[in-house]
Amino acid sequence: MIRRSCAPTSRWRYGLLAALLAQAGWALAQMPAAPARDEFFWLGAINKATAVINTDEGLLDRQLAPRLAAGIDKVLADGGQPGGARPRTVISFEPLLIKAAGPEVTWLHAGRSSQDMHATYRAAILRDELLVLATELNRTTEALVKLADKHQATIVPNYTNGVAAQPNSLGHNLLGHAAGLERDAQRLREAYARIDRSAMGTTVLNGSSWPLNRRRMADYLGFAGTVDNAYDASQISSMEHPVEVGAVVTAIALHAGHFIEDVMVQYAAPRPWMLLAEGDGNTYVSSAMPQKRNPGLLNSTRRQASGVIAVALGPVIRAHNITPGMADPKEVQDNSALVRSTVAMLKGWQRILGALVVSPERALEELDSDWTASQELADLLMRQYQVPFRMGHHFASDLVDHARQNNLRPSNFPYATAREIYARTLSKDGGNPELPMSEAEFKAALDPVAIVRARATAGGPQPAEMVRMLSLAQQQIQAQSAWIAQRQQRIQGALAQLDTDFKALLPKP
Repeated sequence: MIRRSCAPTSRWRYGLLAALLAQAGWALAQMPAAPARDEFFWLGAINKATAVINTDEGLLDRQLAPRLAAGIDKVLADGGQPGGARPRTVISFEPLLIKAAGPEVTWLHAGRSSQDMHATYRAAILRDELLVLATELNRTTEALVKLADKHQATIVPNYTNGVAAQPNSLGHNLLGHAAGLERDAQRLREAYARIDRSAMGTTVLNGSSWPLNRRRMADYLGFAGTVDNAYDASQISSMEHPVEVGAVVTAIALHAGHFIEDVMVQYAAPRPWMLLAEGDGNTYVSSAMPQKRNPGLLNSTRRQASGVIAVALGPVIRAHNITPGMADPKEVQDNSALVRSTVAMLKGWQRILGALVVSPERALEELDSDWTASQELADLLMRQYQVPFRMGHHFASDLVDHARQNNLRPSNFPYATAREIYARTLSKDGGNPELPMSEAEFKAALDPVAIVRARATAGGPQPAEMVRMLSLAQQQIQAQSAWIAQRQQRIQGALAQLDTDFKALLPKP
């Protein structure tokens, strides 16, 4: 037994995180540009909202308000210039305000602290990032559903335990992956709702005697509500936000990895039924083996998925074994990288979906080369002729053993031999030795196309269920698009109203 004598040190934790990030291959230089609504933007919005609210509610001298508003406006305008200062903290932002409007501008800081202001802008930035992620996730789901629609009637082998198991519609398989992404979308919406709350006005942890209107602050900044408990606001909930997002993106990355590995199985086969189209960076040739076409796009996207999971561990490690409120797991750049790495992975997955080339003929040939249809024999005997399932299963298993020993396929297996095997097996099991199904029924039971069409299970690949599930998936995609648009519009509408009301405070020309 190994004893752990003490908790890991901060150096060990950060070293592990650095190693994970390095292994994942995430270079900050390769990440998308920082959003326009950065820390500086939100500090400006918080100050504008404070000026408007406190003036309206008599907490700020109306005679003083125009000069203070002009100072805020100048700082923001200067920060918008090329090379302009865009400080990310309250402590570095406030000196610019004092320089622009004088020390009286610090009236605005009453009832606030860097704790609640930073918690608020971190939530606002992560909220924006989640809407970008939700959009990309929806695009990936839409690509899966479109491909599923195209391949409703494409019958292919599906695999369990790495072994060909049953025939299935490729469209049904793809809808299964889309269902996983729909659950990811649900998790994302739930996480968003918990993040979409304002900490403003809670100061450090227990509020203040200054009655800053928390509800109005939340409204102006586009939040759906406030964090109710002042201690929770910056000491507890703001630490768990990135941890929860890490869990969401981990689930997305796992789904991506599962899909990619399922496609990768084909590259080990001498005659695959599904491959990536060559060219456009999808594949690359071997430097030594002329016949090889390596699936570079699959490899790189799988590596991105692994990288997402590695980065998602960061918030957990940083939030572990620290006292409430510490900044370790809260940094905007770390948490934005978490979301952006997932967005990049989803773009790769979309490229894979667009590059897949499927051969229905080759898929049927592979189905005929193995016995993935054998379960249907047992099902049919039970359903049509009341033969106990286990007896029928024993017959099908003995039939497959004979076929493999004699190099027989479902399409050429002799009916007479099937009758002999049935009689032998059922005699041992104590059943009627006469095979009740006709030769035509026997052949139909081994036809993968007929098997898929005849499925009766709700949620199965039969045409009627495929139409139903495709319609449901399309409705879910549309609902997700509407959800994203509603939240974007609320934030944009709130900020537009804030700008209008703030401009009314500025000195008249």
